[in-house]
Order: sequence, then C-alpha cells, then structure tokens
Amino acid sequence: MFKNIRESLRKTRQTVFGQIVNVLGVGEIDEETWDDLEALLIQADMGVETTHYLLDQLREQVRRDGLTRANQLFEAMKGQMRALLQDPPVFELEEPREITLVMVVGVNGSGKTTSVGKLAHYYRHKGRKVVLVVADTFRAAAIDQLRIWAERAGVPLIAASRRRPSGDGV
Repeated sequence: MFKNIRESLRKTRQTVFGQIVNVLGVGEIDEETWDDLEALLIQADMGVETTHYLLDQLREQVRRDGLTRANQLFEAMKGQMRALLQDPPVFELEEPREITLVMVVGVNGSGKTTSVGKLAHYYRHKGRKVVLVVADTFRAAAIDQLRIWAERAGVPLIAASRRRPSGDGV
C-alpha cells in the first residue's frame, strides 16, 4: 500500500529535482545559479524562510569546501536538504484506535486527490469507517474529483456545496 504512495510522489520528486538538475548542470556556480536555485525552491513550496536558510548553508559550504561546479552544488544541496529533515516517527495508521485523522498536503499535481481516494478504498475494505473531508483546495475540480473517489470507495464526503468567491478554500 505505502509503496504505491511512495511511487505517486515520484512524479513530484522528478519534476522539482529535474528542474534543479537543469539549473545545476555542468557549469560554474555564479550569481545566476543562486538566483535560479532560489526561484525553483520557492516555486517548489519550500517556503521563503527555509529556502533562504538552505541557500545560506549552501553558500557557506561552497566557500568552506571550495566548490566551484554546479554539479558539486547539487550534491551539497541534497546533503543540506536531508539535514533539514528529521526522521519521521513510525507511521502507525494500521493500529486500532477510536479515531484517526489523516491530513494530506503536497505540491499541485503530485497525486494527492488520487492517493486520498485509494486510501479511502483500502481502509474501507479493511473494515474501517472512512469519511473524506475537503478542508481546503484551490483547484476547482478537486471537490468533484474527490466526490467521484468517495463514491467509488463507498464512503461519505463532506464538502461545501460550492467554492467561496474569496478564494479562501472550502
């Protein structure tokens, strides 16, 4: 089950890191490299604060280690990004409990809606009671798509009847 989720996230990794690999090809590290890398990291929803922290760490490592090539910067970035992450606790969704809440977030186009539908189907067929709730979406078709997944899985869906015009989500 979780292998499928990991596979669905592969698209996001390839898209984001594919663009970064293009920026950090075989050339020299220059100011344009830093500017392009900053833009890509922010576009990838890393956040401004985290992006600036990561770039500061990378600039220091480039200076300290005498890195000059963009491909060296890419390897350094992978190490710095891994250092930002803590090992997650064991995901114990299978453990019985009164209620389990799972919130799914991610980059646009990464397969969140499809993954939610598959999880709903999987756990309903394992005898769990499942309810899907649309908490916030900026993609108009997401509610309709999730409604279809809920019907396929045979689970209820809670969502506003239509989007608010303010763009505040649902």
